[in-house]
Amino acid sequence: MCTSIVVNRKKTVIGWNLDLLDFEHRITSSDKGVFIEVLDSKEGWMPLFGANSRGDFVGMPTCWPHDSRSDPSDGAVNVIELDIDFLLQKKTLQEIRSEAENNPVCSVPGLTFMSALSDRYGNVLHIVPGQGTLYYEHPDHSILTNFSPFKQDAEKHPWMGWDRYHTAEAMLNSMSNEFSVQDCFSILRAVSQEVCPTVVSMVYDLNEKTVYWVENRNWNSISKAVF
Repeated sequence: MCTSIVVNRKKTVIGWNLDLLDFEHRITSSDKGVFIEVLDSKEGWMPLFGANSRGDFVGMPTCWPHDSRSDPSDGAVNVIELDIDFLLQKKTLQEIRSEAENNPVCSVPGLTFMSALSDRYGNVLHIVPGQGTLYYEHPDHSILTNFSPFKQDAEKHPWMGWDRYHTAEAMLNSMSNEFSVQDCFSILRAVSQEVCPTVVSMVYDLNEKTVYWVENRNWNSISKAVF
């Protein structure tokens, strides 16, 4: 589960809820960015989500239900590798876009991880391994939860986030051009989860080059980092 939001109005504000169950995570902050790392039994701590100092943001929601077309195959590039390369500033959004559009993209066996990527210009790239990519140039707003944008609600799953998507959409449509960090947190709070708990809620104000985050839905305790 997870929710990704990119809003381009008077300024660009990006929001992310990491809903995570049974995985250890930590937040690291440096002059390179604020990264949410997940502990992998083989790879160790992996920076999978967050904001970098270049102005990029990486979210990686799980797509429910799983689609076997995302399972690894010969010649396919792994979506996790693309995300890490982008987050660590090894590649630009347009380079990631070109690679995803011109090569098959896979996830890990049995799980379809998607990419919700944005750059300092407010451009958005969604990658759904085995299904395709969607690119939006500086959209008014963009939302990705846990269903495939190619399938919409054609396939059902309890964690697909169809309700979260429409809650966020309705709230965004009611908000003015003065969309703020506080507005973004209000949406993240409205779509936060308890069953698969929201462990980190993060907001990136690109104009101010500032990342804000709360842990475990403790909305009154906000940390921040300025690049």
